[in-house]
Amino acid sequence: MRDPEDELQELDSAGLRRSLRRLRSAQGPVINTEDSGDLRNFSSNDYLGLADSPFLKQVFAEKVQKYGAGSGASRLVCGTMDAHLALEEEMAAFKRSEAALTFSAGFATATGVIPAICQKDDIVILDKLCHASLIDGARMSGATIRVFPHNDLGKLESHLQWASDQVGQDGRILVVTESVFSMDGDRAPLREIVELKSRFGALLLVDEAHAFGIIGPNGRGLAAEEGLEGQIDFQMGTFSKALGLSGGYVCTSRAFVDLLVNRSRSFIYSTAPAPALAATISEAVRHVRGTDGDALRKQLWENIRFLREDAPSAILPILMGSNEDAMAASTHLLEQRFLVPAIRYPTVPRGTARLRVTVSAAHDRRDVIALRQELDQFQKTALSHP
Repeated sequence: MRDPEDELQELDSAGLRRSLRRLRSAQGPVINTEDSGDLRNFSSNDYLGLADSPFLKQVFAEKVQKYGAGSGASRLVCGTMDAHLALEEEMAAFKRSEAALTFSAGFATATGVIPAICQKDDIVILDKLCHASLIDGARMSGATIRVFPHNDLGKLESHLQWASDQVGQDGRILVVTESVFSMDGDRAPLREIVELKSRFGALLLVDEAHAFGIIGPNGRGLAAEEGLEGQIDFQMGTFSKALGLSGGYVCTSRAFVDLLVNRSRSFIYSTAPAPALAATISEAVRHVRGTDGDALRKQLWENIRFLREDAPSAILPILMGSNEDAMAASTHLLEQRFLVPAIRYPTVPRGTARLRVTVSAAHDRRDVIALRQELDQFQKTALSHP
């Protein structure tokens, strides 16, 4: 039998062992940690700074008083309350779809949706840099999987041509991509992907996790910015990033939502999210889509531009290559009171370890400028000492 200590030693030797960092404060642009004290936090996906906002804290407290702390069971047993249904109506209207279904987490959304719509006689085609939850969902479906190099439209086209020749009359072809990729921060060529999936009669699932709330009109995402909402079969995302809360959603047709309710295992067999949370998310969506959201997005993009003028998202990767170099860079920044994580395999491919800087509307401009200066100096030093 394998000894877990041996496995941990292997992770240590490869520079891949991880450990949890205890926080003693709320999530925010400055956090207090047990081991390092106060740190300027450039590691969080709380893009609009709502995780500790007085507005959402007050709303959440009020909703707990109204709905209680828990939902009791899975929604098919006794857990569907009006707050869940109201949120789904809110999301369907916001994302311009017929219907929506919500889940306990983004991971549960991906691993619930893909296996519910694809089976062993179907084909799933994924971008190579898709999130682990999307990959796991494809594997769990039992469908044949093909992967195309990141944003490689030529290879996607050839995969679609192959799939259309292979799939049966009742078979489905599902293309899966992200609108903004979580570790590279770049965008998918959605317009071209939509054209290809339409030409070959495929379905398209787009994960808008890192675009929802911050890109497009009212923060509706990249699909909305490109005017493509009506041509994307499944718009998926999370409430755990720009909204500062937790949970996941998929917006699609009413028929597919009804199918998910009957087939999605992560929905059927999970206790429903707290109704107070669902009601708070509804308020957060209304907040983010309005003038307050516009102001937060403006502040966010100003902060992003201070770090990198041409950045396409709030995610700024700084490639280091080796695990050791990425860890050394992260440690150096920690010594300067910046929390910037080193991202390593298996989160990113081997040999592409990096720093992942994320920017928030709540960051103090002085901290953004200080980080930019620190990164500039660090990179100059690295170039002078190859």
